Amino acid sequence: MALRTPLHARHVELGARMVDFGGWDMPLHYGSQLEEHHVVRRDAGVFDVSHMCPVDLRGPRVREYLRYLLANDVAKLVQPGKALYSCMLNERGGVVDDLIVYYLDEQWFRMVVNAGTAPKDLAWLRRHAAPFGVSVADRRDLAMLAVQGPNARTKALAVLAPAERDAALLLDAFYGRASAGLGGPGAAAGDWFVARTGYTGEDGFEIMLPAGEAAGALDALLAAGVKPAGLGARDTLRLEAGMNLYGSDMDEDVTPLESGLAWTVAMKEPREFVGRASLEAQKAAGVPRRQVGLLLEDKGVLRGHQRVVTPAGDGEITSGTYSPTLERSVALARIPPGTFERVQVDVRGKLLNARIVKPPFVRHGQPVIAL
Repeated sequence: MALRTPLHARHVELGARMVDFGGWDMPLHYGSQLEEHHVVRRDAGVFDVSHMCPVDLRGPRVREYLRYLLANDVAKLVQPGKALYSCMLNERGGVVDDLIVYYLDEQWFRMVVNAGTAPKDLAWLRRHAAPFGVSVADRRDLAMLAVQGPNARTKALAVLAPAERDAALLLDAFYGRASAGLGGPGAAAGDWFVARTGYTGEDGFEIMLPAGEAAGALDALLAAGVKPAGLGARDTLRLEAGMNLYGSDMDEDVTPLESGLAWTVAMKEPREFVGRASLEAQKAAGVPRRQVGLLLEDKGVLRGHQRVVTPAGDGEITSGTYSPTLERSVALARIPPGTFERVQVDVRGKLLNARIVKPPFVRHGQPVIAL
């Protein structure tokens, strides 16, 4: 039986089409995926992301532990609430998972990992925790709501306590704020955490809150004019924003250097971290593949696993979709290195022309590539 978030019953009441996603019964859409995409680009939508897994890491050596375990360097985190995006690598340099980690205090960091990888992530974290004396706590007692869009932060104030509203609005991008009893009127004192992060390329909050308070928070958001949105819109939004999807654009056999994530690897300092030696060897030998964005110039739709024909050899689309904002088909692809600007994509046996572009495709609701 598929796992269910604390909001499953509300999704059904709202008319969601439910689908299996990594073992979870999740809403694909509530009637129109296209409308949900546009409402996030133009106003505000809310996603139930409670299938993702918050993990609390505690101990006097937790910073040292994370500096060893993550490819990005948590030494950058010096202000409480500051967040960092990173990959967690295996010894081969492959991506165990991509994640966000928040610095709460010198003995407490919070990490949010992907739903489908959570069991192996927890095992990996615990495997390396003992030498550092770090405790690893799965926070499945928390639900998560992502409120995204140009009006998302203002409308999200409906679920925040009056004393916390101004503080939340002042949060810089990639910062979070923890508070007990941060919920609105009638909310029980609990473990609330509001972060100015997201997976859509739009502004907004990701809110972690006690599971028992999630339905009330969702209803308050809906009453404030925020529209529910499902996994379908979340995927087209993240691809327009040029954001990777674990399992499609990278996995345990693909390094950050091959998946457009070299910017998340901190190797300037002489810091030992899992996978560093493999990344250095790959870099020295020449990275055999690179990630690029593609804009289809012919009629058709780009999809994952389609063959990409280049002057340097074949590559493959890792994520592809029709972009509702651009009204064109776009993709992320992994191809051989080279200086060419155009490629062809095998779409049902027909070679269609595509132009190489630098993601993101859309930012703040507007195209950032030439059409």
